[in-house]
Amino acid sequence: MKKLILSFLWLSCVWSSWAQGSDLYGSGIKVKLNEDGSKYIRFINWNQVWTTAQEFNSGTQVLGKPQSEGFDIALRRSRMLMYAQISPKFLILTHFGINNQNITSFKPQLFIHDIWGEYQITKGKTKAGMPYELSFGAGLTYWNGISRLTNASTLNFMTLDAPIFNWPHVDAIDQFARMMSLYVKGKIEKLDYRVAISKPFAPRTGETINSAGVPIADVDFAISTASKFNPSAINLAFQGYFNYQFWEQESNLLPFMVGTYLGTKKVFNLGAGFYHRTNGMWHRNGTDTVFQNNTIFSLDAFLDYPINKEKGTALTAYAVWYNMNFGKDYVRNIGILNQATGANAIAGSRGISGNAMPTVGTGNSFHAQVGYLIEKNAIKGARLQPYAAASVHSFHGLKDASGNATTFIVPQAGINLLLEGHHSKITLDYKHRPDFNKYNALYNYDISYKPDFTIQYMVFL
Repeated sequence: MKKLILSFLWLSCVWSSWAQGSDLYGSGIKVKLNEDGSKYIRFINWNQVWTTAQEFNSGTQVLGKPQSEGFDIALRRSRMLMYAQISPKFLILTHFGINNQNITSFKPQLFIHDIWGEYQITKGKTKAGMPYELSFGAGLTYWNGISRLTNASTLNFMTLDAPIFNWPHVDAIDQFARMMSLYVKGKIEKLDYRVAISKPFAPRTGETINSAGVPIADVDFAISTASKFNPSAINLAFQGYFNYQFWEQESNLLPFMVGTYLGTKKVFNLGAGFYHRTNGMWHRNGTDTVFQNNTIFSLDAFLDYPINKEKGTALTAYAVWYNMNFGKDYVRNIGILNQATGANAIAGSRGISGNAMPTVGTGNSFHAQVGYLIEKNAIKGARLQPYAAASVHSFHGLKDASGNATTFIVPQAGINLLLEGHHSKITLDYKHRPDFNKYNALYNYDISYKPDFTIQYMVFL
């Protein structure tokens, strides 16, 4: 933790120089292809560097040595996105980069995140002056269903990052929250919609199948009575997200939905979404293989409200509920930039190493966040936006002595130091992370909590 304190002191030393950023960003790196700018190519580049200090879960090993805590400097994201419109009817987008590079992920692969083409079928306004629009597209896309956070932009989070379970299939049967898809998107007056037919990737973890199509154990997982992704599934997935925009309308040129407008828009939306894939999961019941559907529903609400425009104060709030069905007792543990490299060897442990925790599972998950943008003159050359968030999970695969789902909460709090809006910002974040490694024979989980501190410096152009 001493290294974390030194990092805070370092931030204080460079504050005066970083806080003198430009007043206007404009349209960024945009190349006009005609005089009026209706034909253009735009480039977006961003980096998110994390400095972390955290206590690890019980029994963690790093590079062969038992470790109870750790300090790290890592790249959370480093990416480039470009898109072009040579005609209002056509759009092409390419997005590539790396994610999650630290000491245990030397030279991660540079890969395509998104690549798609889009055709605008129709666009106009009703007699009442309200918009209508319909576009069709295809490719490796981020036009997701389920929720606003499932379509979240990584450029303008209010909190440090997403809670991760908003991307319930991330790197399991998708490519970093993307799938090969055919999609339609558009608006009908105040209703914004996106619907996709998707082809999930083959599971990256789980079981393989023999020539008879029966799952067999691989090196990662033994065959289990708990559900896994079905390695023989060839069914399409169907997903959609619909949100009604009561106040100002949000752009849907790109799929990336804003986390906080910092008081520049007055937005209130209610949304609902879904994901469904028939026989997407399987589990073993005795000698029988049971196939189950993978179905997810969500409801959410988003508010961005300028309180005092002269002072620049604003309130941002978001809440989402997910009902997830991955089949019997499915639970997935995830740890972002996890430094652990060795298996957890505590007898009777769930074996969750480093900073990983149960993140996605069959059951219910709820997430809420709220932040307040402090008035402009509170600090010279920057803006402050404190926030608080919490996630609540109830997973059927984590059972108590009565056989009921264990419910647990993950609280979080932090502050954004906005040097030039989201284009240059520092985020200080604390997460109270549960450690599930200790429980008794009756599956009564003795959940202890570990401190998890992160400092992020982000720049995007």
